[in-house]
Amino acid sequence: MGNIVTRPDAATELDERKAAILKTVVTDYVETAQPVGSSQVARDSTIDVSPATIRSDMAALERDGYLMHPHTSAGRVPTDKGYRFFVDHLPESAGLGESKQEQIQEFFSRAHGELERMLADTSRLLAQLTDSAAIVVGPGNERLVVRSALLVRISSQTGLLVIVLSNGAIDKHTIALDADVADTDIETANTFIHQHFVDCSLAQLAPGGVALAETGLPEIDRLVTASREVLVGSADDSQGSDQVFVGGAARMAERFQAVDQVRAVLTILEQSFVVVTLLRDVLAQGQTVAIGSEHGLATLAECSLVVASFAGEDDAVGTIGILGPTRMDYPQALAAVAVVGQRLSRELRHG
Repeated sequence: MGNIVTRPDAATELDERKAAILKTVVTDYVETAQPVGSSQVARDSTIDVSPATIRSDMAALERDGYLMHPHTSAGRVPTDKGYRFFVDHLPESAGLGESKQEQIQEFFSRAHGELERMLADTSRLLAQLTDSAAIVVGPGNERLVVRSALLVRISSQTGLLVIVLSNGAIDKHTIALDADVADTDIETANTFIHQHFVDCSLAQLAPGGVALAETGLPEIDRLVTASREVLVGSADDSQGSDQVFVGGAARMAERFQAVDQVRAVLTILEQSFVVVTLLRDVLAQGQTVAIGSEHGLATLAECSLVVASFAGEDDAVGTIGILGPTRMDYPQALAAVAVVGQRLSRELRHG
C-alpha cells in the first residue's frame, strides 16, 4: 500500500476569472459527466467575458494542470489538481439541503440499540446521502469502561458472562464451571464482579492493570479470575481487528463504466485493513479529502476519499468516510460526512 501523497500545491493561486471558470467546469462536469466546453461556461451569468476569452483561459488552465482535454471531445474535464483547487476554495457556508438534513434527523431520532447495529445502519445512511460507498470504523476498545457485568449459569457446567461496555456494546462469553459450583457461589462471585469490574476500563482489567483482592474462597476466586480472563482475552482479540462497516458498495460500483475499475473498487472495499489504513492516513495528514492519486493507492486513482473522525463515550475515536469517484459532489459529500459524524458522536456520548 502506498503512502499518502502530498497534495498538489494549493497555494498556486488563480486570478478571480480563471477560478470562476474552473469552478463552473467542475460543477458542470460533476452534474453531467460530460466534458465542458467554452460555450457552456459562457452561459454562466457570473462570468461576464467573451467566449474567446473563456477559451483562452481554459487553455491556460489546461497548461497549468487544472483541466485536461479528452481526445474524443472538444470540452475539458477537471484534473486532480483542478478538483483540489475547487475543494480548497469551497465557501464555508456550503451545507446539506433541507431534505437530507431531515433524513439525518429522522435516522438519529430512532437510532438506538447495540453499537454494531448503529454503526452498520450509519454506513447505509451515509451511502444513501452521498450515493457513494460509506465506511464507518468503530472506536477502539482501549478506553472502554465496563458499565454492567453479570455471570449466570446456563447449564450444570457452563456459565455465561454478560458485559455491557460504555460504547453500548454487549459482550457475551461462556465460562466453564466446576461440577461442584453452587448457585450461591455464582451469586457471591457476581457481587465481587460487580464491585470490582464495573467502572473499570478494559485496560485496567488487563494484566498489569488493577490488582483484584481475593475473597479467600477458592471456588469464588476461580470464577472471578475466569471471568476476568475471558473479558480481557476478547478485548485483545477485538483490538486486533477493527469493526468496519461498509454501506453502498453497489451504489459505488454503478458510478464506473469500466469493469476493471469496478472490480478494483469492490476488492479494496472487501479488505478491511486497507480501508481503515486509507481513512486513518488521510486524517493523519491533517486532511478531510484525498483526491485521486493523493491517497497513494494506484488502484483507486480515479477515486476520492472524504473522511472525518467521531468520538464515542470516554473519547474513544472512530472514523467515518465515503469513497467515490473523483467526479463527486464535494460540497455535499463534505457536509454529509461532517454532519453524520457529529450526530453519531452525540448519540454515542449521550444516547
